[in-house]
Amino acid sequence: MNRKLILASESRHKKKILDRLHIAFSTTAPMIDETPGSGESALALSRRLAQRKAETIADRHPYATVISTDQAAEVDGIILGKPGTQQHACAMLQKLSGKTVSFFTSVGMIQPNASCLIHTEEVIVALRQLEDYEIIRYVNADMPLDCAGSFRVESLGISLFKSVKSEDPTALEGLPLIRLCQWLRDQGFEIP
Repeated sequence: MNRKLILASESRHKKKILDRLHIAFSTTAPMIDETPGSGESALALSRRLAQRKAETIADRHPYATVISTDQAAEVDGIILGKPGTQQHACAMLQKLSGKTVSFFTSVGMIQPNASCLIHTEEVIVALRQLEDYEIIRYVNADMPLDCAGSFRVESLGISLFKSVKSEDPTALEGLPLIRLCQWLRDQGFEIP
């Protein structure tokens, strides 16, 4: 198979996840507005952005297979953003201490001359009760400034959890591979 595969992201974390499949791909950033709409849920936001990212790159590369992904998290009905600073990361983790957070990770795929497929995985994370010194120590060690929820599950962030419920463990990392692998196999990509 010689079809070009493009990941609609330049995130090093998402590249690393897709690298697990041992298939050739390139990356490009869709550069879209990711602001939540008024009253938009985390689930709706995740699905809308994954579709928009895929469509944006597919418009630029109409003969490629385009993969996209987006993740949004919410607690108590409020969407969690990315903290951006260590201070904001610590404050977010203090608010999340002892709570349950829902993560919605959507994956999209567009084939040439086809509509966008979208699939969303929900991952429910229960954080344990966290002490302030643990939060500070964690943020300094992992620097999760670009992560919704202020933690990296693929790193030291797992130490903050009480439990995780998911049908696809890669969804919490940012790219649900189980469904994506099926879609790619359906299109003739050899995995594994």
